[in-house]
Amino acid sequence: MRALLSAGIISLILAYTLSQFYRAFLAVLSPVLQAELGAGPEDLAISSGMWFLTFALMQIPIGGALDRAGPRRTVAVLLALGGAGGAAVFALAQAPWHLHVALALMGVGCAPALMGSYYIFARNYPAALFGTLAGAVVGFGSMGNILGAAPLVWATEAFGWRETLWALAGVTLAVALAILAFTRDPERLAATAPRGSLAEILRLRPLWFILPLFSVNYAASAAIRGLWAGPYMAEVHGASDQLIGWATLAMGVAMVVGSFLVGPATRLAGSIRRLALIANGAGVAVMTGLWLFPAEGIGLSVALLALVGLSGATYTVLMAHGRAFLPPHLVGRGVTFLNLFSIGGAGVLQFASRPVYRWTSAHGSPAEAYSTLFLFFLIPLTVGFLLYFLTPETPDA
Repeated sequence: MRALLSAGIISLILAYTLSQFYRAFLAVLSPVLQAELGAGPEDLAISSGMWFLTFALMQIPIGGALDRAGPRRTVAVLLALGGAGGAAVFALAQAPWHLHVALALMGVGCAPALMGSYYIFARNYPAALFGTLAGAVVGFGSMGNILGAAPLVWATEAFGWRETLWALAGVTLAVALAILAFTRDPERLAATAPRGSLAEILRLRPLWFILPLFSVNYAASAAIRGLWAGPYMAEVHGASDQLIGWATLAMGVAMVVGSFLVGPATRLAGSIRRLALIANGAGVAVMTGLWLFPAEGIGLSVALLALVGLSGATYTVLMAHGRAFLPPHLVGRGVTFLNLFSIGGAGVLQFASRPVYRWTSAHGSPAEAYSTLFLFFLIPLTVGFLLYFLTPETPDA
């Protein structure tokens, strides 16, 4: 873990912590945004989807920027303009559409945060260490999920939600400046190295059956933690703001724990592919539980939500599996291409979850509406899981 101790990597981890916070904080703020701006669950589904959409659309240009300009300038500039700028727009919001703009900017700003550190690991360290280092970064960075739960409730009650967002804008700008000051780019590839292209990545056959699961495995945990957990607990269980904060905190803690377990769990499972199969099979089982038992009790619901958060850690497992098939000249474009599928899939399902919720809530009870919503996330996860059985082991397995 010595690789994580440099000031540059620490600043990139802080950027990823903000990324995790900004993708998840709407669930906690949903009651106050409904009361003050008239932003209901459907509006927040659009806002949250905008974060994922802009984040995903930025991945291809970011891949080229990492290879050409390096992670230092790429991450710092976008985080300062998009991340800090988006937080400022959010703090000034007077209508739901202002939140859409703010989250879109935040998505742009957060888009290169994790990829910057992954690019450095892929270029500077052995492929066998990539999964462990990637999991550790996500583990530390997932503290943003925790900060976006009960601590955010405390901050907004103590200072107000607008004041809290202004403070976050300042923190985001400070982290961007730290990245500019401390991060060191990997050595450039030799001038004779191949340039690489998107078409070359698409010709890598081992990725073909990783990508479907990559497109859906993070979507359930991201959408439920970042958007639906709050309304679900409030509408089905009558939960207070504080209880919503604790439920989403449980999800956040589970995400952190799961990410740190990637390294030892890989050694225990025997291969990264086998671990992905076990973990995603468990994720299918947990989502099945939420689908079948959405209103059995608060305790069961919170436990299942936490397990959904734990299943989100399989993102780093799949990233490590896909990274193993990327040659050096395709690392920048390759990891961002993989991330495009993960975040893009999450964004598409976030948008699509809005009409699902609207239709089911109009034709049934809250429990029936959320049961259908959980089934909506379960079906593509199951399909991706089954297709993943066709993937090969990593070259160094």
